[in-house]
Amino acid sequence: MKPLSSSLAALVLAALPATAFCVSSALAAPERVEKGNLILEEVPETPPEVRAGLLRYQNTRAASLAGFDADSQSALIVTRFGETSQAHFVAAPGGARTQLTFFEEPLGGVEPSPTTPGQFLFARDRGGDENFQIYVFDAKAGDARLMSDGEGRKTFPIWSKDGGHLAWQKTMEGATKGVVVAPLDAPEERRTIFTGDGWWAGIDWSPDGSTLLLYNYVSINESEIYLLDVETGEATQINPSDAKIAYDSALFSADGKDIYYTADEDGEFLNLFRYNIASGEKENLSADIEWNVTDVVVSPDGRTYAFKANEAGRSTLHVRRTSNDRAAPAPDLPPGVIYSLAFSPDSKKLGFTLNASDSPGDVYSWNLRGGRGALQRWTTSEIGGLNPASFVQPEFFDYPTFDEVDGAPRQIPAFIYRPQSEGPHPVIVSIHGGPEGQARPYFSSTYQYWANALGAAVIRPNVRGSDGFGKSYLLLDNGMKREDSVMDIGALLDWIETQPDLDANKIVVYGGSYGGYMVLASMVHFDDRLAGGVNIVGISNFVTFLENTADYRRDLRRAEYGDERDPEMRAFLQEISPLNRADEITKPLFIIQGLNDPRVPASEADQILAAVRANGGEAWYMGAKDEGHGFRKKSNRDAMNEAVALFLKTLFEE
Repeated sequence: MKPLSSSLAALVLAALPATAFCVSSALAAPERVEKGNLILEEVPETPPEVRAGLLRYQNTRAASLAGFDADSQSALIVTRFGETSQAHFVAAPGGARTQLTFFEEPLGGVEPSPTTPGQFLFARDRGGDENFQIYVFDAKAGDARLMSDGEGRKTFPIWSKDGGHLAWQKTMEGATKGVVVAPLDAPEERRTIFTGDGWWAGIDWSPDGSTLLLYNYVSINESEIYLLDVETGEATQINPSDAKIAYDSALFSADGKDIYYTADEDGEFLNLFRYNIASGEKENLSADIEWNVTDVVVSPDGRTYAFKANEAGRSTLHVRRTSNDRAAPAPDLPPGVIYSLAFSPDSKKLGFTLNASDSPGDVYSWNLRGGRGALQRWTTSEIGGLNPASFVQPEFFDYPTFDEVDGAPRQIPAFIYRPQSEGPHPVIVSIHGGPEGQARPYFSSTYQYWANALGAAVIRPNVRGSDGFGKSYLLLDNGMKREDSVMDIGALLDWIETQPDLDANKIVVYGGSYGGYMVLASMVHFDDRLAGGVNIVGISNFVTFLENTADYRRDLRRAEYGDERDPEMRAFLQEISPLNRADEITKPLFIIQGLNDPRVPASEADQILAAVRANGGEAWYMGAKDEGHGFRKKSNRDAMNEAVALFLKTLFEE
């Protein structure tokens, strides 16, 4: 048994009622075991049968489109054939896949050059610390060249249209961001052309390279777009308004005269607008779609644009002609989630990634000239030898919660993965993060394992505050309304009790980041109705979280959770924080944490772990020394999934 540090013991003593625990239990912790980069406490050895049962599910993989190569013939994709996701070329639809990068860390921001075949840029950090640097890879040379200065945090790299320059965001002191531009052939000539407090980034170059679209994110409900002169650094806001507007995607038209953007200025949902730079006139191009419209892309020849609509979580793809804004032929796709839209440089193909209920994500293209074989599949990712007919299809449903809308109970949207076996089934409530995230019908090998091997139903609720259901719904958990979203979980527990095929005596809550907070809060409020919880990189105390999260994120999080420097808000945040009510958590808890996490620091896991144990509670712990906000390396994810499976089996078999 190893003693806790005196400071941690003091924190536990200060956070909990004096009668809530035995002092001796607060001063000692279970033995800590290190296995490679993993740190374990109270986690048993995984039985061989559990590891064997998981093996095929752990060997599914997905592929996502980074974009088309400059030759318009091949595609650049990101997939994993080893420990981490890396960049690969695919020569043609269904053709050979060639791995290009072999780094220990996964890649982010992968984007092919618009003009030079075999060239692409990417960002990479170390051990999940999110201090990314920007690189350019050249397939002919077979190596990567550092473009940023190697220090601090550099993100959101973008090419100029002629492929001669790059721009990226850099994090400076505190909450200040800068926009950097650099010639491709002379990175030492990089220069910072803009700085500002808040979250600022360049998101698109004008066709002539003279201007950047500059994006300022304030909160999920408020953002701004500017034109940034690359030479002078002067920024001019477009579409200024006294009302708060949330912008999503934005980019220049092919001729540079217009800007296409999506925003919620005309109602509850994000609409697609075309804004004329010279006149300031704008047109709503998607007023007929009553869902969020996102991810607009314009073909390089300017003849076509495409976007997707998020219809209660499922994606629909829209292709239109620029000349008259009328629908062009579009593929008939199975229900799923579409992302990473990209036109080929020759404007003949529209590429995208489709994640369907029976497919973990693959790359497709649509031939804009139509004809036979217009829809082509570029990748067919492995599913571990599993039979796709065994996969459970997510079903959309609504359930009533505690308050009313127009005299009727408010309905909370959700998805359920029901096992094909007979019930009653134990239930895993998987709560998304964000908090402005959204539960969508993605393929998940983990959910499929839980449903098929454990016989558990998986429910993914979109509690109030979730994205995708209108901006009014998005605002329902702000400020002092934070725990209203937790009450939506209580309403879900009520609904589960009405379902004859679900076992209300065996319910586990599971979630990461803000979803981890929701797990802890649910265990505080509904301890007697739950069998246990799995908290991954979760917030245990909003005040300590806001004080210790990375400087560059703090103000962004205050806009959502409240400002802990305000005495009234600080008192409220302390009141609702699970750490200060840990004596009410009596069911088993599994805490999982990346030790390099800059978003939710490892101290959030440490303090709730100590507090729960101080009250005699059972808590498993897994930390990873080479991970940050979630586990990105396959060996770590495999170990985590094995331990979670064992934790769930233990709870369900009691």
